[in-house]
Amino acid sequence: MPAGTGRIVEPVLTGAFEEDNAMTQRTKVGLFVTCLVDLHRPNVGFSAVKLLEQAGCEVVVPGTQTCCGQPAWNSGDKVSAQTLARQTIDAFADVEAVVVPSGSCAGMLRVHYPKLLAEDSDYAARAESLAARTYELMSFLVDELPDGLSNKNIEAVFAGTVTYHDGCSGLRELGIRDQPRKLLQQVEGLTIREMEDTDVCCGFGGTFCVKFPDISERMVSDKVALATETGADALVGGDLGCLLNISGRLSRLGLPMQVWHVAEVLADKTDIPAIAQAEPKS
Repeated sequence: MPAGTGRIVEPVLTGAFEEDNAMTQRTKVGLFVTCLVDLHRPNVGFSAVKLLEQAGCEVVVPGTQTCCGQPAWNSGDKVSAQTLARQTIDAFADVEAVVVPSGSCAGMLRVHYPKLLAEDSDYAARAESLAARTYELMSFLVDELPDGLSNKNIEAVFAGTVTYHDGCSGLRELGIRDQPRKLLQQVEGLTIREMEDTDVCCGFGGTFCVKFPDISERMVSDKVALATETGADALVGGDLGCLLNISGRLSRLGLPMQVWHVAEVLADKTDIPAIAQAEPKS
């Protein structure tokens, strides 16, 4: 999130985990904002902070965080990916949990960092430690807190029908599927209408859409067709890369379906234009 607009602070020293390693409602959480949220949709970051605080967590946003290194890693630039991984590990060294509003970035920290730094004598163990403390936002709220995010904490209202897109990394690497739907069911006025092949890739794939634009366009066109067939007012998902891709295609086709990050809906922060929609003219 841009400096001056978010709760960006340096890492804060915390105590050790409790003996049983259980998360508590006062867990000190470090929010990994992600590049796309920072540059394209800060509202997702603010929404994540609100949800974590509603769940009783203390949230810090280390100002020293940068990219997770996923684009470099996927492009074969191992050296750059390792440099970024070390920076991330240093930035979140002193928090009990790292929470990420993105399945793909969370997957990078949790699944790939240990492999990326396995031969680094200074960072191998630290990469394993960070991986064990890293969670995707929806999974953390539902699975890791003792009471989850109870009904009394979800005070959002969304008058309409939504269909949910399951991002590839969150679904396949982290098992994120039921958690966001469980929380969305608590939103007043919201109805979920599932599309066919909701777990099929939208064609974004990070650098995939740049390297194979024609294939990517066909894939996102198929996704848009399935979403619109549901008759839903909006498409919701947990990975901003997918949502930017889908919303861009909807916009180019002139289709009215809105696109929101699930955190925005749950935090009741849908009073701004949806993703890829312009500010209304005054």
